[in-house]
Amino acid sequence: SGYLVVNSNEVGAIAQMVPAREGSPVPYVRGGSLGAYGRFWDSQQLPCQAPPWGKLNAIDLKTGAIAWQVPLGNMPALEAQGITGTGTPNLGGPLVTAGGLVFIGGAIDSRLRAFDLKTGQEVWRTSLPASGHGAPVTYRGAKSGRQFVVIAAGGGGKFSKGISDAVVAYALPASPPMSAGARQ
Repeated sequence: SGYLVVNSNEVGAIAQMVPAREGSPVPYVRGGSLGAYGRFWDSQQLPCQAPPWGKLNAIDLKTGAIAWQVPLGNMPALEAQGITGTGTPNLGGPLVTAGGLVFIGGAIDSRLRAFDLKTGQEVWRTSLPASGHGAPVTYRGAKSGRQFVVIAAGGGGKFSKGISDAVVAYALPASPPMSAGARQ
């Protein structure tokens, strides 16, 4: 595709450089009273800056330009009030398929999404038992020949309170068989 697809967090953090432990290869490390990654959040854990707070980005590797950027996820407390498009802090990377879909579940709203690789338009989403903070994987079923997308929906950590031990799989719609000459 010539695109590099990467998710990003767009949230401020409060920290300072502090002396490193004795024997460290560097003299200073990131730290402070709030830890190495103290969040700049309000009492509801909403970032204290304008959204979007998380994005999915496609970079054109031929030009280095950003081909598209879209907010990634919705903050659950705001979505309950009808406010969407905020993006969320996120963990876990995307999966890009040969068919031109980008799957990602890293947002804290516990959803797996599919985006069109060329446009960034969200084309599908589903709820997960908890946030998918790891990158999805894909495989082709040995008997069915269908493509599956799988994600561990474990949640937890500083970004999301809900936890789960679920591994969730989705089958992509069957595609027409390729001719022998078209296979690579």
